[in-house]
Amino acid sequence: MSQMESIPVQPSTQPLTPVEFDPTKTVLPVIGAVSFVHLLNDLIQAILPSIYPLLKSDYALSFTQIGMITLAFQMTASLLQPGIGLYTDKHPKPYLLPTGMLFTLCGLVMLALASNFTWLLIASAMIGLGSSTFHPEASRVARMASGGRFGFAQSFFQVGGNAGSAFGPLLAAAIILPQGQGAIGWFTLFAILGFTVLFNVSRWTIRSRASLKSTKKNPHFAHLSREQIAGALTVLAILVFSKYIYMAAFTNYYTFYVMEKFSTSVADAQLLLFVFLAAVAVGTFAGGPIGDKVGRKAVIWISILGAAPFTLLFPYCNLFWTAVLSVVIGLVLSSAFSAIVVLAQELVPTKIGMISGVFFGLMFGISGIAAAGLGAIADATSIEYMFDLCAYLPLIGIVTVLLPAMKRN
Repeated sequence: MSQMESIPVQPSTQPLTPVEFDPTKTVLPVIGAVSFVHLLNDLIQAILPSIYPLLKSDYALSFTQIGMITLAFQMTASLLQPGIGLYTDKHPKPYLLPTGMLFTLCGLVMLALASNFTWLLIASAMIGLGSSTFHPEASRVARMASGGRFGFAQSFFQVGGNAGSAFGPLLAAAIILPQGQGAIGWFTLFAILGFTVLFNVSRWTIRSRASLKSTKKNPHFAHLSREQIAGALTVLAILVFSKYIYMAAFTNYYTFYVMEKFSTSVADAQLLLFVFLAAVAVGTFAGGPIGDKVGRKAVIWISILGAAPFTLLFPYCNLFWTAVLSVVIGLVLSSAFSAIVVLAQELVPTKIGMISGVFFGLMFGISGIAAAGLGAIADATSIEYMFDLCAYLPLIGIVTVLLPAMKRN
């Protein structure tokens, strides 16, 4: 397949004849397609935290119950991902991508019609199930189409999700908050669009399969022992731990924080959340290409540990500087994830799906557990105290020093 061949807009009924695939060329239409659906997928996911104030009011929920909703979503979105990735490494299932979007569609319908806390939990879990089937395979497809520009492809893919997370609160504020819970049904249109695009991506993957099977998978870091690789993966997991607990505080409770501390309106709080998430999107896109040029370890150093001075200052700022620092923190902290995922994939290049599933699953799992735990802390103390505690998390980035020296063959 040439670099400029585009994905058909409508599913074709013609036989799926093999096409030439050159693994040294970047296939931008394919990377763009999975990034676009990542935007739709994460936009849908962003509905949940965006409507928490509405649900909290309508169902008289506590912060702990809010955290449990997030936990229900994150656990299904995380626990299944490594297993799905490992299975598809051995038994490729291209049509798993559009199938996952069908789970998301069902979850949206259930969320729009839910009448009690139990159904809110079930709907959230169903949306998480759709996410768990999307991320490992979509990340693999982005890497397939990267042409060797792995950091760029992973960032392009990831920034779609970050953009969706940023626009989700705005659309929720414009559509759901004024009209109520039933307006969630409008978001099913995004799920249907995502299904259509992913169906065509799956067709491209099937047509390219013969060439992809013959692609060489030589290790980038063959000089490292099994113990060193395991140690490096553990360090990367710890870095994800520190990053996503802090991110969980922002994505789930930032609106409550500014509303309580500065008495802002719900709409203004959603706008501030959008500004933070937009900064996260920009930082994510920058991190991958920079890592391709200067090295992934350098990006990780700067991203996680470099955010610490700003997070420590954050609880002591007025509203203006709170908004400014949220942008800085979003930019700096978010640039690490693409570098972490690509570095992990390079450490275990024969299990791309499993590694993608582990790290995306770890991201969701930590976020879910953290959301529940942070909600309990906020209930027991205050939302401001909870943010004070989280300010120290980026200091864990010092463990980057334990990553072994990595010299490519």
